Amino acid sequence: MNRPERPVGEGTDPGRERWRETLRAKALAAAAERRAPFQSSSGIGIRDLYTPADIAGLDEERDLGRPGAYPFTRGVQPTMYRSRFWTMRQYAGFATAEETNRRFRYLLEQGQTGLSVAFDLPTQMGYDSDAAAAEGEVGRVGVPISSLADMAVLVDGLPLSEVSTSMTINATAPILLAIYVAAAEAQGVARASIAGTTQNDILKEYIARGTYIFPPRPSMRLVTDVFEFCAAELPRWNTISISGYHMREAGATAAQELAFTLADAIAYVEAAVARGLDVDDFAGRLSFFFAAWSELFEEVAKFRVARRMWATIMKERFGATKPRSMVCRFHVQTAGSSLTAQSIDNNVVRTTIQALSAVLGGAQSLHTNSRDEALALPTEEAARLALRTQQILAYEAGVTETPDPLAGSYYVESLTNELEAAAWTYLDQIEDLGGTLAAIERGFQQREIQEAAYRVQRAIDSGDQVVVGVNRFRDDEISTPPTHRIDPDGERRQVERVRRVRTERSEADWTSAMDELERVALGDGNLMAPILAAVRAYATVGEISDRLRVAWGEHRELITV
Repeated sequence: MNRPERPVGEGTDPGRERWRETLRAKALAAAAERRAPFQSSSGIGIRDLYTPADIAGLDEERDLGRPGAYPFTRGVQPTMYRSRFWTMRQYAGFATAEETNRRFRYLLEQGQTGLSVAFDLPTQMGYDSDAAAAEGEVGRVGVPISSLADMAVLVDGLPLSEVSTSMTINATAPILLAIYVAAAEAQGVARASIAGTTQNDILKEYIARGTYIFPPRPSMRLVTDVFEFCAAELPRWNTISISGYHMREAGATAAQELAFTLADAIAYVEAAVARGLDVDDFAGRLSFFFAAWSELFEEVAKFRVARRMWATIMKERFGATKPRSMVCRFHVQTAGSSLTAQSIDNNVVRTTIQALSAVLGGAQSLHTNSRDEALALPTEEAARLALRTQQILAYEAGVTETPDPLAGSYYVESLTNELEAAAWTYLDQIEDLGGTLAAIERGFQQREIQEAAYRVQRAIDSGDQVVVGVNRFRDDEISTPPTHRIDPDGERRQVERVRRVRTERSEADWTSAMDELERVALGDGNLMAPILAAVRAYATVGEISDRLRVAWGEHRELITV
C-alpha cells in the first residue's frame, strides 16, 4: 500500500537552538521542569517548543486537504458544525423496557437528537431473562430484550422514522437488528426510513471485552450477513460501529486504540469483499466508535489521524472510488474508566474536557458520561447535566464556528503525524503476524493492551500520574449523593413477559422458523432472513442463540502460561 511519508520528529531550527541556549537555559537555572521526559499517553515525546520547522515537510493538499475532501483530515463534511451539530446521543438502558422507554422520552424532551441503547449482559450473551445464567443480571447494566414483545415496549411512542437508534450489541447484533426492524415495521416505518447503527463489532470482544458467544469465523459470517442484508434492505443503517472505545477502556494507548480499531476494520472489509460484495456498495455504511480521554491535544490528533489513515487504507488497499467509501465517520463516548467514585463533581470537569476533544476532533455523534456513573447507573439529573454539557459546547463555547479549528498548529500537526506513524507501526506488526484474526489468536493485541494498562496503573500508584481527588488533592469531606435505584421487582416482571410470549405464540410458526434457521446456519446462506422470520414468530434471543450454538459451538478463550 502506498503510504505518504509525512514529517516526523524535530525539524532543524537555528532560532529554536538559540532560544534553548539563552532564554530557556536561564529559566531552567532558576526553576527545573516539573518532570522528564514529557510524553503523551502513547509515549510520544513532547518537545519544549514547536516551530514551523517541525511541519516543514507537510503537504497541505496531500496531508490535510479541505473539510469534506480526501484525505478528510479536516473533517468529513465541508461545513461541519456550521450547518448541523453532531448527534447528541446519550446512552441509556436499565431495569425493564418500560423504564428505559421513559428515560428515552425524557432525554428526547431535553433536546437529545438520537437514541442509544444499552443492553443487559444476558441479552448481550444470548440468554433470555429467565435463563439460570441470567439470574441477578437482568436489567442491571442495560435493558433486557428477549423477544419482539420487549422491543415493542422499548420503542413504544418513539419517533423511529425521525431519530436514529444506536444499539451497543455485538454477538447477538443480527438478532437485535432483526427485532428492531420488525418492531419499526409494526409501527408502519418503511425499511428505507429505518436509521441507526448496530455496533456488531465482534473482533474487539475477543481482544478486550469478552461478550462473545461463537468462535471467530462463524461470528465473522454473521457480521458480513448484516453488511449484505443492509446493503440491500436498510440504506440508512450503519452496519457496524468498529470500536476502539472498549480497547481504550481496557488500557490501550491512543496509538493502540487507533491501530487495533483500524486493523479490525480491515478484517471486516476483507471478509465482505471475500463474500463478493463490492467495496463501494457497503463501505459507506461503516462507522467507528472511539473513546475521548482528558489529554486534549493527543485526542484531537487521534481523531484527525483516524480519518486520514482510513481514507488511505480504503483508497490504496481496497481500491474504493466513492468518496463516501473513504470517510471515517465516528461516534465518541467520554472515558468511563476515567470517572472516579471519589469527589464525583470532578467527573463533570473531566467529561467536559473529553467532550471538547471530540468536538474539536470532528465527531459525528457524542455521548457524555454522567458524574455519578462510577457509583451507579445515572440519575435523571446527572444524565440531564451530561446532555447540557454537550449543548453548552454546541451553543456557547464558540468551538463549532469553523471546521478543524486547530489545523495548522505546529504542535497539533506534529502530534498528528507522530501518532499516525506509531499507529502504522502497530498495523505493520499485525500484518507480519498474518492479519487481525491471526494476531488475536496469538494474543498480540490483548498483551499490548495489558502491558499499557499495567504501566499506567504503576504510574498512578507511585504518584507519577496524578488523578485529582484520588492520589492527590483529596477532599476532606466526601458525600455520596442519591444514586439511581433499579426496581427489584423489574426482573420478575421481565421473566413473566418472556414466559408469556412462549405460551401465547404459534407453536407451528415457531417450529417452522427455527428449523429453517438451523438449516441455513449449517449451510452458507445469509442468516438475516431466517432470523427475521424467527423473531416475527416470537422466537427469543436465547432460543435463536442456542440454535446457533448447536450449529457452531461456543468460543473458549485460549489461556497460555
